[in-house]
Amino acid sequence: MNASIPENIREVRHQISEFEDTYQRPNGSVNLLAVSKTHPTQCIIDAHAAGQKAFGENYVQEALDKISALQEYDLEWHFIGPIQSNKTKALAENFDWVHSVDRSKIARRLSEQRPVNLAPLKILLQVNLDDEPSKAGIALNEIKMLANEIKDLANIELSGLMAIPAPGKDLDSQRLGFRLLAQAKDDLQAQGIRTCQHLSMGMSSDFEAAIAEGATIVRIGSTIFGPRKQIYSELDN
Repeated sequence: MNASIPENIREVRHQISEFEDTYQRPNGSVNLLAVSKTHPTQCIIDAHAAGQKAFGENYVQEALDKISALQEYDLEWHFIGPIQSNKTKALAENFDWVHSVDRSKIARRLSEQRPVNLAPLKILLQVNLDDEPSKAGIALNEIKMLANEIKDLANIELSGLMAIPAPGKDLDSQRLGFRLLAQAKDDLQAQGIRTCQHLSMGMSSDFEAAIAEGATIVRIGSTIFGPRKQIYSELDN
């Protein structure tokens, strides 16, 4: 057992609680997603020993191997990587959340392929806040159109928005992008999409700013598990 992982989990949870207090967020309103991509199953078991349930994965085959190996544990699986059309069936059948939907085609496939005996798959729309060509996601001005196209699909639930903004040099600059995403989420709720309640934003380097602007899910990897282990590549997805 890696004793540092439970310690890291406890420290991150403590920081989240402190930021909730600092920014007048309700206690327990921010959920920790432990990003376990490229780390072995034992790391997930060690995190689970500290009470962590939700884990984020980027690569489909790596994630499926872990899900199969850890069936005896009560875990919640989140897919946070780029989505290829030929992988939607695996996502629909094995995950609880998908954070990275950026096309109506993908949402429709996820809905069609979600087994009827499972609860609706919770999906988030990935937004490219900075229009960076290297990043997936839709532009801010495309959110409403895509949300309206997919909000009534039967076997998925449009639960919110996700983004990975460009790094900011300080807390104030980091908060700006997150504020835009929070406003977009509020706009969707105002137009009647009541299920759109979540903001998946903030990672190890900027989760204070994300919590300040309303994050409900922060995605923390290296602070919990250490540096990424280069086991998988994008080609394995």
